[in-house]
Amino acid sequence: MAIALSAGCRDPDGVDPRKYDAFWLWPGVPPPSALQRAKIVYLLDGEIRDGRPVRYVSLRAQPPSLPGKQVWMVVRTNTLAWPVGSNAAIVHRLGQWRESSGGLQGLQVDFDARTRHLGDYAEFLKRLRAELPARYRLSVTGLLDWSANGDPRALAALAGTVDEAVLQTYQGRETIPGYEAYFRRLDGFPIPFRVGLVERGRWREPPGLARNPKFRGYVVFLLKPRRRD
Repeated sequence: MAIALSAGCRDPDGVDPRKYDAFWLWPGVPPPSALQRAKIVYLLDGEIRDGRPVRYVSLRAQPPSLPGKQVWMVVRTNTLAWPVGSNAAIVHRLGQWRESSGGLQGLQVDFDARTRHLGDYAEFLKRLRAELPARYRLSVTGLLDWSANGDPRALAALAGTVDEAVLQTYQGRETIPGYEAYFRRLDGFPIPFRVGLVERGRWREPPGLARNPKFRGYVVFLLKPRRRD
């Protein structure tokens, strides 16, 4: 009865994790009960940030153990000027994750590549892909604007390098207004993609999305629970 009442108070257009089976989970966010039935989990392991020196910083003391789930190790970055040794460090860390989680799928790079610089990003990812063992798949986060204004040649280069893109429909904790317009331009998008939603954000599936042959489903970015007064 309590669950039913709680569900009745929810925004009918709000993103409810209980309705999905793929999640992003960052350190410091308590795993919700929905995670128990998750099929796919993207977990932030570390980041490479501008600074002096630029270096890879791991945010997890130990690799996760999530038997029975497909796991992606996420590296967040705000620069493509990675220091020497970063790729080797990431490959080593992937090996540790693979030993801990038998369902490791590969690496996801979380980087907000601006649409006009997609060609540079494609070159960066091509070099990174060359250093990853073939057993690991490569995923990237992407902007909705890629679908509307991305250079077709740069998108084709990305399609030849990455296994999937997860297109983010939100900024911060809110869904991007007018997201429907971007999805009207996705028919020719050449990369298999998932759609990233933010927990509690407003979302209605655009017409035709489920029929897109490149669409692979949703990923929900989980937030810390709201404080109760």
